[in-house]
Formats: sequence, C-alpha cells, structure tokens
Amino acid sequence: MATSFKDRDLIAVIGDEDSITGLLLAGVGHINEHQKKNFLVVDSKTPVSTIEATFQEFTNRKDIAILLINQHIAEKIRPSVDQYQKAFPALLEIPSKDHPYDPSKDSILKRVQKLFGE
Repeated sequence: MATSFKDRDLIAVIGDEDSITGLLLAGVGHINEHQKKNFLVVDSKTPVSTIEATFQEFTNRKDIAILLINQHIAEKIRPSVDQYQKAFPALLEIPSKDHPYDPSKDSILKRVQKLFGE
C-alpha cells in the first residue's frame, strides 16, 4: 500500500534543549515501535554529521507531516535545507530563545519571494 499524506501524523523537531522541551511538553514527542524518536536535541557538542543524518532520516520518514528546525541549527546544514524541495514533510525554520528569527536566512521565504519576483 502506498503511503499517502493521511499517514503522516507526526511533527518532528530538530532543535535546542529549550525548544524541544517546550514542544515535548505540548505533546509532540513520539517513539515508534522501532525505538525511533521524532526529535533531536542539539547542543554545542552535537556533530554536524548527526544533525545532517537526522535531517535526512526525518525528511524520508513516511509518518512525519511537519519538520520544525531551529533556524540557527538549520544554518549548520544550510545546503541540505536549501536543496529540500518536497511538500511532505513540510519544513519550517523556527526561532529559539537565544537566536531570533532572521527572514533573510529562511529558505522557504526565499523561495516564496523568488516566486513572486521580490
């Protein structure tokens, strides 16, 4: 059976501890039957390769509808974020407590502005 958008019922998060904690308290956290989490807590010791691998895993999972990533973490894997083109999971860059949102770095916003010729 082919996976449809109806099977995508999770929000995944790649973020700093404060962002992840808030979203887990809101009920976003999930661990599937294969013990795979839908979140990655990133700190100063997290290797970029781990962030990249988790991004690839989350964007290829068929149960994730939305992937949230802190913008300052997205900057560490910017080429992959900018190349991501799929509709599902939808990719959204979010601010964190210590790093405000910068619209000039948001790959989705850049794409929309390009579409409208801005």
